[in-house]
Amino acid sequence: MSVWNPPRLLGLAGKSLLRDEASNIMALEYLPIELFPPLFMEAFYGSRSETLKAMVQAWPFVRLPLGGLMKKPHLGTLQAVLAGLDILIAQKDRPRRCKLQVLDLRHTAQGFWRMWSGDGAHGYSSTLMAPVAEDRSKAEQSLAPVVVFIELHLKERTMDRFLTYLIRWVEERKASIRLCCKKLKILSMPMENIMKVLSMVQLDCIQEVQVNCTWHLSTLAVFAPLLGQMGNVQRLLLSHIHITALEEQEEQHVVQITSQFLRLHHLRDLHLESPSFLEGCLDEMLRCLTTPLDNLAITHCLLSDSDLSQLSQCSNISQLKGLDLSGVSLTYSSPELLPVLLEKVAATLQELYLDLCGIMDSHLEAILPALSHCPQLMFFSLRGNLISMVIMEKLLRHTSGLPSLSQELDAVKRKVCEEKNEEAPDEVTLSSDFGSELVLLKGGATE
Repeated sequence: MSVWNPPRLLGLAGKSLLRDEASNIMALEYLPIELFPPLFMEAFYGSRSETLKAMVQAWPFVRLPLGGLMKKPHLGTLQAVLAGLDILIAQKDRPRRCKLQVLDLRHTAQGFWRMWSGDGAHGYSSTLMAPVAEDRSKAEQSLAPVVVFIELHLKERTMDRFLTYLIRWVEERKASIRLCCKKLKILSMPMENIMKVLSMVQLDCIQEVQVNCTWHLSTLAVFAPLLGQMGNVQRLLLSHIHITALEEQEEQHVVQITSQFLRLHHLRDLHLESPSFLEGCLDEMLRCLTTPLDNLAITHCLLSDSDLSQLSQCSNISQLKGLDLSGVSLTYSSPELLPVLLEKVAATLQELYLDLCGIMDSHLEAILPALSHCPQLMFFSLRGNLISMVIMEKLLRHTSGLPSLSQELDAVKRKVCEEKNEEAPDEVTLSSDFGSELVLLKGGATE
């Protein structure tokens, strides 16, 4: 027997209003607040550009999360909404009901639309329904620039039509529009286009930067001054920076790049993948760090003994929660360097990655005392290293007293048992990359 779900009154009201678009626009001043989001959705999915343009001018909420409706960028919708903003900006006094201050083009805030359409299990509390607290005068609201939030994933050789239109629109209205981006991801784009896009963005709004493309050191040096203006960056990832310049130019580029770290006063996570330019000059970057890091990853590169020594002496790594040196060859490094580094971060370290480091028995045995001094350690990875089973057993005995690591192991065992619908055993058997098997016990290990 089928269940009939009658249409909701809000949906019916929205469809009714859209049948006569001209009357709908005239009625916006008297439209109940509850009808604005569902009516906007109806206009959006029905491509009613004139209604969208008019609704922007009367939007009774601080934020319009347009990106939450767009599965992919839609130029026609953007043009209609920006046309509405143009009319709003041109007015000396805003319409009585309009509270719009933020246009959000990011793929977030789907919950806002679900709540107002009734699709979610959210209730219409008075807090959620309130458009905005009246904490600013009308004059202040009229003078304040409209903030536009966007996700910047620069992954094409040329800018798409959506981004091109938006950048041009912002460029022509610099005094009244602030273009903000919290996460910048660069995959592939000529530096000329990157500079053009970022010249329109409020760089101090950016909190995360990812450069996941192959750049020469000279290209990174050109980008570095822009990075220095991103004073609120908390997470920075740079990958595959190659050296092609002469030695004299290389040193100049390194100085241009590392000096910008002096301006990053909120940096907490630093990830450097394949930073070949750092070998022998890591100390130059470390000296420019201004705040303690939470996570540091320097992977798939060569570091000298001097680099490792400088790293262990850096005051801004003493509070690290995560350390990743995967792919950094430690085969020929002095065995005493790694223990000194781990003792430096022992009090706070939660995750340690030493995959594919060429670690031998002597290196691992040397760090065992330091590992036993890491009370918060929850994850330790040693994949791809040639280590004997005897040393592995010593490792497990030294770490068996670490409460967080033991809880993590117990959690893994419980999860495995839940999936197999079995009771939790007292041991777990792991296979190494070299065919050996190791049984992890709560108090030790056996082969």
